[in-house]
Amino acid sequence: MRDRHAQITRVLIGLLVANLAVVGAKFVIGLNTRSLAVLGDGVHSAVDAMNNVLALILMMIASKEPDEDHPYGHSKFETLGALGIVVFLSISGFELVKGAVHRLIAGAAPLEITPLQLGVLFGTLGVNTVVAVYESRRGHELGSQLLLADATHTKADIVITTGVLAGVVLSRAGFGFADPTVALMVAGVIVWLAVGIIRRAVPMLVDEHAAPAPVIRAAVESVKGVHRAYHIRSRGSPEQLFVELTIAVDRDATVEDAHDIADVVERRLRDQLHFTQTVVHVEPC
Repeated sequence: MRDRHAQITRVLIGLLVANLAVVGAKFVIGLNTRSLAVLGDGVHSAVDAMNNVLALILMMIASKEPDEDHPYGHSKFETLGALGIVVFLSISGFELVKGAVHRLIAGAAPLEITPLQLGVLFGTLGVNTVVAVYESRRGHELGSQLLLADATHTKADIVITTGVLAGVVLSRAGFGFADPTVALMVAGVIVWLAVGIIRRAVPMLVDEHAAPAPVIRAAVESVKGVHRAYHIRSRGSPEQLFVELTIAVDRDATVEDAHDIADVVERRLRDQLHFTQTVVHVEPC
């Protein structure tokens, strides 16, 4: 587990460096061209960098061993990081909508942007693509909800930057309304992203079952010697799953036999359903 946390931390440090480079490029272009969409995209990328910093702090906490106050460990702090992303997204989305509406009402002049600046924007798009693919792959390999949530955020950056480029090109061609319109579309993507993160994080924080009870029951009752499985409860995140249940065994079974059956149940749940910790109560049938 400790090695997993160290690997996630290394990934986050690399992502922070890449995101800071993207943020710098977008803000320089946005300020020079006075493009609201580019600045909004820059703010969104800045959120990525802040997420990386927040994630690094939370990973330091999540990597701590279980203690008296947290007997199940500190892994939920990693899930809290995903909700932290939603807070930053909400702020940037609100500011973007406010600025876009004001610009549409007041009227927007065509933007001026050089081919070099367009090239830099395309370069940041390429960086985001590499970051999203790498972070998503490592998130799946390490079973990290924090990396997967941030990867989804970065994938949205790709869509957003593509839309921003379209808005800038249209504004450059004389369609001044295109830039604030694209900014509103960016805000829509931000809202969609925030909702998706909440839907993934909240079930873990409120201890939604890690696997349906009928699935766990079927796996347990297929073990020889188990007559029935009941009082099944499960919780956790993909990298750390807990399950507690009661099994009924033959009333004539010795304590040693019952213990052996419980060991088989634990191995079955670990191998089939990937539970990391299992508590089995044994009662006579």
